[in-house]
Amino acid sequence: VLMPPALLSREEVVARVMAVVRRQGYDGASLSALSKATGLGKSSLYHHFPAGKDDMVGAVIGHLEATLESSIFAPLRSPGAPEERLAAMNRTLDRFYDNGREACVLAILGIGDASERFHPRVRQIFHDWIESIASVIRDSGQSPEVARARAEDAVVRIEGALVLARSLGETAIFSRTLSGLPTELLKP
Repeated sequence: VLMPPALLSREEVVARVMAVVRRQGYDGASLSALSKATGLGKSSLYHHFPAGKDDMVGAVIGHLEATLESSIFAPLRSPGAPEERLAAMNRTLDRFYDNGREACVLAILGIGDASERFHPRVRQIFHDWIESIASVIRDSGQSPEVARARAEDAVVRIEGALVLARSLGETAIFSRTLSGLPTELLKP
């Protein structure tokens, strides 16, 4: 259901901007496409985001930082059985990436012109994700070195599975990758 632009919350505008960036990348997300997606005229977009597209993408990254912290990173660092914490991450990732149909905004922002502008924030998000997964693995009894290496491998596998599932149009690749992670990460 499309709401009139005047009734959209900032969060909804940011979500619509994120959808355009997911589909078209930073370089391809023209002001025309962003205007159409949000229902806001270009002047209204500049009113809400004075620095233009960089401001919009900065808001998208801020939204991602908050969402990932609350729905993935904090639950991974919370008490509970390691298997359950990883399973919760998988369920969240499956929803967030629509079972492998949606692109990773962080990966998109890590290439092209966007990479230079947003690298520190994207890097920090990936670092936080890796550290959050590593905390679960350490809690299962692994050394910090093993936990870090396995956590890095997990993020590589998740991101790679997203690219492959989208490129081949086979979401089973993403599902299979997620389902195998807890066992692989927590093996003795």
